[in-house]
Amino acid sequence: MELLSVKNIKKSFDDKVIINDISFTVESGKIVGLLGKNGSGKTTIIKMINDLLTLDEGEILVNGSKIGVESKKVISYLPERSYLEGSERVIDIIKLFKDFYEDFDEQKALFLLKDLDLDINQKLPKMSKGMKEKVQLALVMSRHAKLYVLDEPLGGVDPTSREKILKTILSNFDEGASLLITTHLIADVEKILDEVIFIDGGKVILAGEVETLREKENASIDEIFRRVIK
Repeated sequence: MELLSVKNIKKSFDDKVIINDISFTVESGKIVGLLGKNGSGKTTIIKMINDLLTLDEGEILVNGSKIGVESKKVISYLPERSYLEGSERVIDIIKLFKDFYEDFDEQKALFLLKDLDLDINQKLPKMSKGMKEKVQLALVMSRHAKLYVLDEPLGGVDPTSREKILKTILSNFDEGASLLITTHLIADVEKILDEVIFIDGGKVILAGEVETLREKENASIDEIFRRVIK
């Protein structure tokens, strides 16, 4: 089943074209990497999927619905930058998520936070950027969503923590759900991906199933990316 459909979308800022006629789909049960260099347009696409930016042209459908109230009910979104900037404790944020999202699983959140070595009684101002990003990831993965959209989930964590982050992602999204993940750290993330979409200059340069591309090019996804995107 086609869970996410992006059709011929375009977006410009101040007459500068950021996204230029991009189309792709994400099927149910798939982990798809939206891969590109910094500034390639990945976050702009993610923000349009989450109704944080309006399209200039094209259409985005989530679970058959246009972007809006209904699509937001089935998407669990991890933004590129942390929004945990208050003075609350982690446990207070958990309670806010429980009140706000009907599909939020409090027990799952508590388990994930413990697994990530985070103290639920610690206050946000006492936490590092990487720790806050782990908290946010645990909250996002604790929703029973149909589509998880993660924008650069590895960007703020040290290399030794990336393996644990990937394990957390891979082990904790609902069966039959899909995951769209953006990153420029391709070597780290490619082992969990089913499909990839390479973008550069606001366009799709290459897309396909990971194993098919590896066999065809006799190379890793990271190596293929370096070949096609200079």
